[in-house]
Amino acid sequence: MLIAVGSDHRGLVMKTHVMRLLKELGHQPHDMGAFDTQSVDYPDIAYAVCEQVACGACECGILICGTGIGMSIAANKVDGIRAALCCDTFMAERSKQHNNANVLCLGAEKTQNAEEIVKTFLLTPFLNEQHSIRLDKISAMEKRSKV
Repeated sequence: MLIAVGSDHRGLVMKTHVMRLLKELGHQPHDMGAFDTQSVDYPDIAYAVCEQVACGACECGILICGTGIGMSIAANKVDGIRAALCCDTFMAERSKQHNNANVLCLGAEKTQNAEEIVKTFLLTPFLNEQHSIRLDKISAMEKRSKV
């Protein structure tokens, strides 16, 4: 699976670990930055990752900042993106089962089990049935907000 991965300067260390994990699992991570500890604006990284996911170039994305909150807010501004801030494997599982999340957001400063969260996110399938109706409503909200 081709996965877009990005972080701000606070998430750089965790991003390095996540990229290594993805390669070990047989995936192809596409590094969208940051590339060093110089301060960067997380919305720029979020947009770069989400653009890759929204256009179909990558199957999903992973975003990391200090808390994961900023990346989550920025990512969800991009049409077609359903970004989920997950602090544990339960949240990662439900974000995929119920919301078909296509971007995982992590907080580098508080997340203890990032590897397990990433694995759960990637392996959990969407439970289509009643949940697809809700996703259609979210898509309709995106269209209405452009008016």
